[in-house]
Amino acid sequence: MVAPTTPQARRARRRAPGQASFDDLGTPLFDVTFCVLDLETTGGSPTDDAICEIGAIKVRGGECLGTFHTFVDPGRDIPAQITVLTGLTSAMVRPAPAIEHVLPSLLEFIGDAAFVGHNVRFDKGFLDAALVRTDRPRLANPTVDTCALARRLVRDEVPNCKLGTLAERLRLDHRPNHRALDDALATADLLHVLLERAAGFGVATLDDLLELPSAAAHPQARKLALTDRLPRSPGVYLFKDATGRVLYVGKASDLRARVRSYFSSDTRRKVGGLLREAAAIDHIATSSALEAAVTEIRLIHELLPRYNRQGTTWAKAAYLKLTDEAFPRLSVVKRVRADDATYLGPLSSARLARRVADAVETALPVRRCTADPARQPRQAPCAPAQLGVSACPCAGDIDQGGYEPIAASVRAALTTNPELVLDRLLERMDALAGDERYEEAADMRDRAIAFADAHRRVRRLDLVHRAGRLVVQLGDQRTVIEDGRLRHTEPADAPSLLSSIDGDRPPSARTPRPWVEPADADELTVLATWIDRNAERIRIEHCDGTLCSPLPRLPDLPDR
Repeated sequence: MVAPTTPQARRARRRAPGQASFDDLGTPLFDVTFCVLDLETTGGSPTDDAICEIGAIKVRGGECLGTFHTFVDPGRDIPAQITVLTGLTSAMVRPAPAIEHVLPSLLEFIGDAAFVGHNVRFDKGFLDAALVRTDRPRLANPTVDTCALARRLVRDEVPNCKLGTLAERLRLDHRPNHRALDDALATADLLHVLLERAAGFGVATLDDLLELPSAAAHPQARKLALTDRLPRSPGVYLFKDATGRVLYVGKASDLRARVRSYFSSDTRRKVGGLLREAAAIDHIATSSALEAAVTEIRLIHELLPRYNRQGTTWAKAAYLKLTDEAFPRLSVVKRVRADDATYLGPLSSARLARRVADAVETALPVRRCTADPARQPRQAPCAPAQLGVSACPCAGDIDQGGYEPIAASVRAALTTNPELVLDRLLERMDALAGDERYEEAADMRDRAIAFADAHRRVRRLDLVHRAGRLVVQLGDQRTVIEDGRLRHTEPADAPSLLSSIDGDRPPSARTPRPWVEPADADELTVLATWIDRNAERIRIEHCDGTLCSPLPRLPDLPDR
């Protein structure tokens, strides 16, 4: 039943059938074992019909490792039309073993090889149906369809992609005749021809081959060759145009797989234009995914690529400021000054900062108008003062001493005690909902969420920023963070490219600011997210400050 295999095949690794590892998918094609299989059946329905002949050939690096051929008793007569097509008769297959007796040998022959067929869904469908009927799991091996590959690679050279037509036009050594082993041999010949053609698309590994049917349909598929030099390691990739200008910067834990996905599974609208303009794809290998994420942010800030959005919006950041005037008020500003004012931020935009200000002004009667009665007397109080929602000096009924408790409450709400705002907003939300004023209640909820989210973001950034020099260990890697910037990743002998991208002065010459600059917020976000994600696995070796906040936990408001 099974022809002798070569010693290399007998020494092949054995795992559970179909359990391909990440390394297998990245295996060069000349090291991949393919099992090309063809079935003859009593009809076209895996549910109602049965297998009557199996033929398979196992190949690697262009060498035949073994063949498998057997008749199978389908447990029924072979229809006349199948006999006319294949030459198989009921008398030929009746002495053969039933499929349940054939499957163990067939599965052992297939092993963990990539499963190949011409219109492979047909053969795999019958094989899976037989496995299910015998209480076995479906075949999970990587699957290669030579019909789909032929449509992408040689469709313009042939009238159709039938196996017989391809064998004739491409002058294959074996010709199909609707018998299982002969068809499998012809399919194996076709596979080798298609692998040679696929090399022109930069296909060098198994996962490249699996992606090719969809990637080759991409209008920019010829540019797949730009990914040839990309490694299967963490790093940053840079799409460049014909002049060398960087169009887009991205990060990946597997550079080759991520960039090649742009030609197949990535359906974002900007990708089409990006690939049309791309003339080169460069990369920077890093020692870890964290270093890749930080390198990406720094390059985006430095180069401002046209197709990047994330990492280029920091210039729109803003702070919410409680001024240091005699009657402090809230103001949205772009930068922090060396004054006695209180700041909350950086926030992602002036619009969000204004939304947070609305939340504070809704909960606390902070001054809203900009008038100075001592210099610009008003004939009437401002509208918020007349409505009684703001304690403004223009109303003439409050002095500086009376206003100070209000300013102190706002100052505390922006720094250490956000409950002064949140509790009042939620009380008002519940009251409005009780009165069935649901739209107004939803607005109160949204203001509370905006205020809580602003505090949550600032706390995360501030925690890492104020930690000073922070050394943490995760697995066999040590990470050094100083003043909210990634400085080094160890093992110490691993090359680090961060210093070449970070143009700042050495850490010893830096003067830590008591606030976070907008340009630093993106990197701090990456670091804070990494620390949060690995909080249960990292070990702190050194910390100048603390990674534990003394402030109370913020409520989870969206659930309300």
